[in-house]
Order: sequence, then C-alpha cells, then structure tokens
Amino acid sequence: MDAVRRFAELVSQPDPPLDRAALALAEGADPELDVEHWLAELDRLALGVTDVAGLLHRLFVVERFAGNTGSYYDPRNSLLPHVLTRRLGIPITLAVVCMEVGRRAGVRLEGVGMPGHFLVRPVGSDVLLDVFAGGTELSPAACESRFRESGGTGPFGPHLLEATTSRAILVRMLENLRLVFRTLRRPVGIEWVLRMRLALPGAGLAEQMELARALGSQARWLEGARILDAQVPGAQPGVARRLATEARSLRAHLN
Repeated sequence: MDAVRRFAELVSQPDPPLDRAALALAEGADPELDVEHWLAELDRLALGVTDVAGLLHRLFVVERFAGNTGSYYDPRNSLLPHVLTRRLGIPITLAVVCMEVGRRAGVRLEGVGMPGHFLVRPVGSDVLLDVFAGGTELSPAACESRFRESGGTGPFGPHLLEATTSRAILVRMLENLRLVFRTLRRPVGIEWVLRMRLALPGAGLAEQMELARALGSQARWLEGARILDAQVPGAQPGVARRLATEARSLRAHLN
C-alpha cells in the first residue's frame, strides 16, 4: 500500500512534518490525492497573517472554518483535505490547520493534547485556544469543564495541558478514524488506519489482532492468519493459544 509506505517513511524522520504526514494519512482514503495542491492551500491561507489574532480572524471569520457539531463522527472530519474543502472538522484537525497555517506565517502554535478535547497554545504563552469553538480563549476552569464534559475523571491540572508532539497528534488522528471505521464497519478503512498506526509508537498486539480481523472481513483470511502467526513466538502462553486459535478460525474459511 503506497499510502501506508509514504506515511511510514515520513513518521520515521526525527521531526516528521505535520502537514505532509497528515496529508499522507489522508492518502489512505484517497490514493490519488494531490498533496502539493493541499500544501499550496495551506500556503494561501497564511498570506497576510502576522499574529495570532490575524490567524484566528483569517481562519474562523474570513474562511469560516468551524467545528462540525452536527456530524462529529463523520470520517471526513479527520482527513485534512476534506477539512480544508468543507471548512469543517474536529478539534485535532482544526488544530492541525491552525498550527500549519500559523507556521507558514511565522506564528508558532503548539498542540495541547488534553484528553477528550484537543487545544492549541501560542508557543511561550499560557493562552489556551479552543479551535473547535472558533479559537475561543479558555481559562483553566473552562478547560476543566471541557475535560469533564468529554467524560474525563480524576484530578485536572497542568499535567493534562502539556504540549504534544507531531507523532502524538498523528496517533490521535488515527485512533479517531479507527473508532469511526469500527463503528461504521468499514474493514478497508480499518486496515489502512491500523497499518499506519503500527508505524507509530505505542502500537502492538491489539492492533495486529484487529488488523487480522479486518483482513478476514475482506475475505483475505490467509493474510490475516499469517499476521497472527507472526505474533505467536513472542506472546505469553495464554495469548499465544488465543492467537493460534484465531489464526485457525481464519484459515477455516478456506475449506
């Protein structure tokens, strides 16, 4: 899969370019994607922007980007070209637009991976912006409110408002799509999402097992069984037995 390979090559770099990596991710859904066209669109959005206020005005007033409150779990909300076309997204993809347009304009923003609701912050400041709400500035109390509304529990504090890396942003984007495609029962989407997820830190046996099931759902039973077989040697005995059983179940479809 060329899109998966390109994505894996990008995220293997010491400091992956977020714009190109997010577009490579979107190539999983559209292998014919014109990456250079969308990079040029980010360039266009940055023209004339000189500060944070100008950036927010350009994106949320002039260009009318907005959070998709009506259809939050539409997979297009997690695919950068669709966000740029429809001017609709979820917090993390709108944050990617803000960060990448800002970077081009010399306005440095960092992603803040608060659980349940992604935010952005001008580098070197304490200002937290909710781009899903048009770039609204949030107080610490308002951040905690967003956190609780999204189901967050436990103590809330600065440890939940730390800057996140490009790789962590890409992981979160893929996990959003994984959940959406699982809910929609789209094994083809689950496949490319998981193959990309396996190119990033933190993936392991659970992803391999779900990938094998996604392949089985496409009648690629032998391919799925081989993925499970490859995990057996390093697995604990109980897990190894489960892997072997699932591999046999996939192969049984060939009879």
